[in-house]
Amino acid sequence: MEKRTRCAIFGNTYQPKKSEAAQRLFDALAAQGIEPLVDSPFYAYLKEEMHVCIPDCQLITDDAFEADFAISMGGDGTFLTTAMRVGEKQIPILGINTGRLGFLADFALDDITGTLGDFADGRLRTERCNVLQVECSEGLQGYPFALNEVAVLKRDDSSMISIRVDLGGQYLTTYQADGLIVNSPTGSTGYALSVGGPVMLPGSQIVGLVPVAPHGLTVRPLTLPDDIEVTLTVESRNHNFLVAIDGRSEPCQDTARLTIRKAPYQVVVLKRAETTFLRTLRSKLLWGSDARTSLSPKGNEE
Repeated sequence: MEKRTRCAIFGNTYQPKKSEAAQRLFDALAAQGIEPLVDSPFYAYLKEEMHVCIPDCQLITDDAFEADFAISMGGDGTFLTTAMRVGEKQIPILGINTGRLGFLADFALDDITGTLGDFADGRLRTERCNVLQVECSEGLQGYPFALNEVAVLKRDDSSMISIRVDLGGQYLTTYQADGLIVNSPTGSTGYALSVGGPVMLPGSQIVGLVPVAPHGLTVRPLTLPDDIEVTLTVESRNHNFLVAIDGRSEPCQDTARLTIRKAPYQVVVLKRAETTFLRTLRSKLLWGSDARTSLSPKGNEE
């Protein structure tokens, strides 16, 4: 008997508008003969609150699951959670966007059937994304891998923090700032971009070092080769700070030392063959657009 394709499905639980799309997704999976495995909280949300008609299927209750690909239904935040759940499995992830911008989750809601057909026919391409790994001298409670970024940040009630940075064992500088972001190319269009970091093309073998609200005019973002080890030592007036790994934050004592390096695995993302990063920059970030070209000449005479 031919083995059925299996799909692991993850989604957020706070977007009521997605119920119709979820129903279309399960109908399309059935039409393609794809067996769904659904994350347990998402299954309960769709079944009990959204009243989506979901076929009997295997529930995902931990990270010990097997699938041929995964679907993330939500925005980029949901995609990051899906990447965390997939971990080192090398399962390609298809992001269906029900959020806002959608750099990672960039497949449209209204073309679920066509998207699955393209996947079944091998018309989607894969993009391999580097991952960051963080180690803390005093241990971390959460998942220590980031697809986007690792950030150290001040606590809400504290003043600036001092962040000493060593690169490959060599001292760089000590930042006086609200925080510091170490980001991958994938994360260059996320948090790092919002505080002035450079955009990096997918596949670039670099990481970003981007300060958050630095107190100094000579402080600028840096790009580093991704095989370098970044060590952060933080000092704070209240003796603690936050470490945020793809937005999942936890407090650390300022006696802790963080070491960030390239992880030993990559996350595999499914993309349309015709979709390019440069096209996405133009369409979603309006890269290089000039608002003056859309103004009426009559209303803007010099």
